[in-house]
Amino acid sequence: MSLPHAILTALLEKPSSGLELTRRFDRSIGYFWSATHQQIYRELGKLEAEGYIRALPAEQPARGQKKSYEVLPAGRAELARWSAESQDPKPLRDALLLRLRAAAVVGTAGLEADLRRHLELHQRQLAEYEEIERRDFPPGRDSPQDRLRHLVLRAGIDLETFWTQWLRHALAEFAELPGREPA
Repeated sequence: MSLPHAILTALLEKPSSGLELTRRFDRSIGYFWSATHQQIYRELGKLEAEGYIRALPAEQPARGQKKSYEVLPAGRAELARWSAESQDPKPLRDALLLRLRAAAVVGTAGLEADLRRHLELHQRQLAEYEEIERRDFPPGRDSPQDRLRHLVLRAGIDLETFWTQWLRHALAEFAELPGREPA
């Protein structure tokens, strides 16, 4: 996935200003594709130059007024092309897993405490996702768009569920290591 396609998706859902996009990234898209305010504004300029989006005319011309953007037909076509193309899964790169591997040869100092911290972080994220699911996807909300959005959220829930289960297992293993360094 790329930031331009994330922005096109967000703008097709609702025409927005750069600031509104940043806020929406913080609340939804950012859970699986993050971007800074500066990155979003830089991409908006590129997308506009490529003819994929345009700034909506201001209701009243004013200096410093925020621009809202909408997707043009070329942008919709690009997003449709990109979403239909085949992509291979990305290999997992996780520093925590690499640190565990390193601990096998250099010792486990500090690692058990960090596993506990990671567990707490993943439990919090899981609780947040489950609250979003309760709030935004009540029974009966099953339009095709809602079902696809819910599917994305379910991926987050399932991933956080995996990590919390795996971290509990890792901590149980740590508890049984002979000569381990206490947390």
